[in-house]
Amino acid sequence: MNRLLTILVLAAMTPPLWAAVVDKEVEYRSGGVVMKGYLAYDDAVRGKRPGILVVHEWWGHNEYARSRARQLAQLGYTALAVDMYGGGKQAAHPEDAGKFSGALKKNMPLAEARFKSALHLLRDQPTVESEQIGAIGYCFGGGIVLEMARRGLDLDAVASFHGSLTTSTPPEKGAVKAKVFVANGAADPFVKPEHIKIFKAQMDAVGADYRLENYPGAKHSFTNPDADTYGEKFGLPLAYDAAADQASWAAMQQLFKEAFAGQ
Repeated sequence: MNRLLTILVLAAMTPPLWAAVVDKEVEYRSGGVVMKGYLAYDDAVRGKRPGILVVHEWWGHNEYARSRARQLAQLGYTALAVDMYGGGKQAAHPEDAGKFSGALKKNMPLAEARFKSALHLLRDQPTVESEQIGAIGYCFGGGIVLEMARRGLDLDAVASFHGSLTTSTPPEKGAVKAKVFVANGAADPFVKPEHIKIFKAQMDAVGADYRLENYPGAKHSFTNPDADTYGEKFGLPLAYDAAADQASWAAMQQLFKEAFAGQ
């Protein structure tokens, strides 16, 4: 009898063998536009857990953004790869990517509205602790999540990977509620030394809790394994850097641990 009880207790403590990352496409609306996102979580994790928004590169909501959402799910979070362009639109050429991303950068109220629509969807998920929300972004997406932090959105933590640092609306005193981590490639020609200097000055002026890591030798898009292919195809200064990728991902994990600790 005692042996049977022990087996039952162990079985209850052991996740089912079929437990794995659950991923699915989700649709939501923002301003009447259908947005096509991608949700991922690990069903072996019991109860609610922090939610993380993943904002795509200037190419649009693609497989790379989804792969990062799955990685976050494996870490125990619920992740939503968002759609900032609408309709799941993707760019096949840098000219189109520039047009899509540029249009949103010139219309930050629209970008904020679309980000908030995704934020509301994530908070409503049954696996998400609605008061524990973070956001990460890559390239264009990195700039977007920094803008959302500057605008004072209720986020616990924000991580920008090779994202733009410039802004036309510097943060106001006390506006930045999120802990911020910026992963930048020291050899990224798109982020100038003066951009870093101004960014730091703006964040220091408002008392923001932030950290900027400049990875030596890392170029733009250093976290994306397909960066070299894109770079060669379109003649862009892009390159994957495994060391910088791994180091920045580890730093992001530490950021989330600190941001969500004790909540």
